[in-house]
Amino acid sequence: MSKPTIETVSEQAMQVGECPLWHPEEQALYWVDIEGFAVHRLDPASGARREWKMSSEPSALARSVQGGLLVALRRGFVHLNTETGTLTDIAAAPYDTATTRFNDGRADAAGRFWVGTIFEPRDRQGAEMFVLERGEIRKVWSGGMTVSNGLGFSPDQRTLYHADTTAHRITRYAFDLAGGTVAEPRLLKQFSTDKANNYGGRPDGAAVDSEGNYWCAMFEGGRVLKLSPGGEILDEIALPLRCPTMLAFGGADLRTLYITSASYKRPAEELARHPLSGHVLSLRVDVAGRAEPAYIE
Repeated sequence: MSKPTIETVSEQAMQVGECPLWHPEEQALYWVDIEGFAVHRLDPASGARREWKMSSEPSALARSVQGGLLVALRRGFVHLNTETGTLTDIAAAPYDTATTRFNDGRADAAGRFWVGTIFEPRDRQGAEMFVLERGEIRKVWSGGMTVSNGLGFSPDQRTLYHADTTAHRITRYAFDLAGGTVAEPRLLKQFSTDKANNYGGRPDGAAVDSEGNYWCAMFEGGRVLKLSPGGEILDEIALPLRCPTMLAFGGADLRTLYITSASYKRPAEELARHPLSGHVLSLRVDVAGRAEPAYIE
């Protein structure tokens, strides 16, 4: 188990911190607070911070080739002008917003924005996967999952990784970059669903490094796992909080790992024991990540 030095980069705890995104041109970190209805920005070099309030829950971010950010909100996709704070609608949500919202998302190397959903009643596998491509939404698949998470692409763009947090399962798909399609689902890793025995958390958000390894935040497990492309656990990093949510590689050399986390609806005893719950953490790792692609409008 690795024991790197862990630092706190957020001034305040998020309710549900999610989707850290490193912006290589700006050398800045963005992330969202879903239940806080906000997008955050940090310039690590200067310490300067900004915050933009949203009209509904933001869950996923992507850089835009036009500048600013693409934001997946419960109500749909919008463009955030990070200079003026102006929001421009792109596409309305393709689902019933009373029961569903967007969740984890990531852009691919062709400039598409992939975002899955969470089916909030959780009484059936009602989550879906969508792609925003040149302003148009396309459904990629539906059913078979309840909480879509853990999106990531292999360095050669031939594999798409995906986690269903509720099922404690990570799956890998054959990915066709040119067509933006997936096929041949194969199990990467199944974690125990028995919370009474051998429970190490369930897979939440993730990131893929430059060597093709899949780094996963284990919600309620208080740890980050580094998995090989074949699903072997290569490393484990213990965290000073119980509910990490997602990861991003950043810094000038892309060897700083940023980790968002949640404090929303966590037990008071847990928050007292883990006062960094909800904060954004950072630590140095021995392998670089990759710059995230931008959405092409």
